[in-house]
Amino acid sequence: MTEETWGKVQGVLRQQVGENNYQTWIQPISFRSCEDGVVRLSVPTSFFGTWVNRNFGDAILIGLHKAGEEASRLVFEVANTAARTPCARDQVPATADADSAAPAAASPAAAAPAPAPRASDPSPARPRGALGGTDVHGAALDARYTFDTFVVGKPNELAHAAARRVAEGGPVTFNPLFLYGGVGLGKTHLMHAIAWHMRQQQPDLNILFLSAEQFMYRFVQALREKQMMDFKQLFRSVDVLMVDDVQFIAGKDSTQEEFFHTFNALVDQNKQIVISGDRTPTEMSDMENRIVSRLQSGLVVDLHPTDYELRLGILQQKVEAYAEQYPQLSIEPGVLEFLSHRISTNVRVLEGALMRLFAMASLVGRKIDMAMTQDCLADILRASERKVSIDEIQRRVAEHYNIRLAEMIGPTRVRTVARPRQIAMYLCKYMTTRSLPEIGRRFGGRDHTTIMHGVKRIEELKEKDTQIADDLELLRRSLEA
Repeated sequence: MTEETWGKVQGVLRQQVGENNYQTWIQPISFRSCEDGVVRLSVPTSFFGTWVNRNFGDAILIGLHKAGEEASRLVFEVANTAARTPCARDQVPATADADSAAPAAASPAAAAPAPAPRASDPSPARPRGALGGTDVHGAALDARYTFDTFVVGKPNELAHAAARRVAEGGPVTFNPLFLYGGVGLGKTHLMHAIAWHMRQQQPDLNILFLSAEQFMYRFVQALREKQMMDFKQLFRSVDVLMVDDVQFIAGKDSTQEEFFHTFNALVDQNKQIVISGDRTPTEMSDMENRIVSRLQSGLVVDLHPTDYELRLGILQQKVEAYAEQYPQLSIEPGVLEFLSHRISTNVRVLEGALMRLFAMASLVGRKIDMAMTQDCLADILRASERKVSIDEIQRRVAEHYNIRLAEMIGPTRVRTVARPRQIAMYLCKYMTTRSLPEIGRRFGGRDHTTIMHGVKRIEELKEKDTQIADDLELLRRSLEA
């Protein structure tokens, strides 16, 4: 057997296990020798070899057989030491001192599959550290998530500026940098962008990027394999530690204990830490107070829900990118504005909706117009429809016209109160699913015919009174935001 044969086997495994697992677990292995059916392979650490044996050992043997090699057993030897690890069929001792059992077949770096780095990207370093510790490339960075592709608006400008400062390196000032916000607001995008920028500026930095779930999994594995010293060496020897979705370890006492000590060790060495979560540290139930205190000791930045302008900017950037992929397609004016208004809660859903439109248009050879948009995205639009309440409409209209809520639902008939009341009735009719009698009851016990009259009156006025038409549009947008 030759290194060329092993290279072919690696190519087959790449297709079988996926790009992420290949980059993390297969690519670092190098062929050493083959004698009497025993194939010796070189790996970075003993834990690395054990994990590969257990999870990919059979696949490697099958690949070798298909390549014409008479391989009956695999032996993994640590580079430079030739220390053997147990073969794939050896039993590995377990321990009960772990938060929870992790599936044996799951990869510690099993983040969402990422595309292979572009040719212009710096070449990744080989994995460093114990426990299969990898540099930033092994953490499955997504090449789409860079600062260049991050659309900045008022809701995220502070988070973007802080991430930029950290990515530029230099003296550690924000430690940790804690980014928090709801789903699809850009936390993970910014963390990937920081890692990409650091990697480009300082290729020799030892950056470890992983989710809190992966941190816990590696901790459990280290306990099982009695490799805690390797685990500590890996996490406490990095230059930058980035942990996504830290709320995952809340309630997991053993993992929190180790995370606490890792955090302190890195801060004492003046190493940069970047963490993200779905809420503020103080709002994380079951998180130890001492960890909450550490998370708050740096810069805590909120990514606010996106506004209309930011959503529109994101869509416009995506359209520019799709124009290269689908040069023959065109999009009708008003479609992006419509999507920005209707899909307001999650940027990932917004981007997915646009991707679906372009895919559909390319398949059927149609222009992306409003009719196609509403038909193609009917399910997304229904799911994204904001449920507006009568109380919210009454409160918003009262604030807009500077009247008291009690006046709106009271008997007062002066025009300065009656007109806003009718506008609120109109919005309740078209923005809620409530019946006219129920709307009437919420407006001081009025009859449903009164509601019908008020709605009809506003329908007439909005056609000839531009001020009322503008007020209705403004109120509708604010209620849907």
